Amino acid sequence: MNKQNLWFITLFSLILVLGVYYITIPNDLLLTVNDSYDTEEDDLVSVVVEESEIISALRVTKEEERLSLESDYKAILTNAESTTEEKNNALEMIKSLNELSTKEEALEAKIKNNFKLDCCVEKKNSVITATCSSSSHNNTLANNLMRTIQEEFDTNQYITIKFET
Repeated sequence: MNKQNLWFITLFSLILVLGVYYITIPNDLLLTVNDSYDTEEDDLVSVVVEESEIISALRVTKEEERLSLESDYKAILTNAESTTEEKNNALEMIKSLNELSTKEEALEAKIKNNFKLDCCVEKKNSVITATCSSSSHNNTLANNLMRTIQEEFDTNQYITIKFET
């Protein structure tokens, strides 16, 4: 593989990762509402964040792990001593990480649309963990969430639903 192809693959994967990253930034994290602002007391400002802090923390942690893995794979791609097979495997792993992130985001959006719940979905192999911000913790809701998630997969998945208030 010549240097021009290597640079193309590196830059293309970087652009792809950045594109996915900017698309997946939740707008809810950026939205804040100033509840009360008294002009006589300048230091009284109340800010309400729309999304649950736990869900946000889970998403940030998941994103940091993925970015760390991706940077490791990119290091293999840019290493001149790496074999072609190692580079191909690293490229495939970057591709699978991007597909996994896309699938998780689609599941989160589906849950938000169908159930009006903020949720963080994480898939590792055939194990899916969905942490939802909800005040109601009932079996019917959990079963409906599990069915909704399973609909997206051809094979049976081990699905765990966690509720956070």
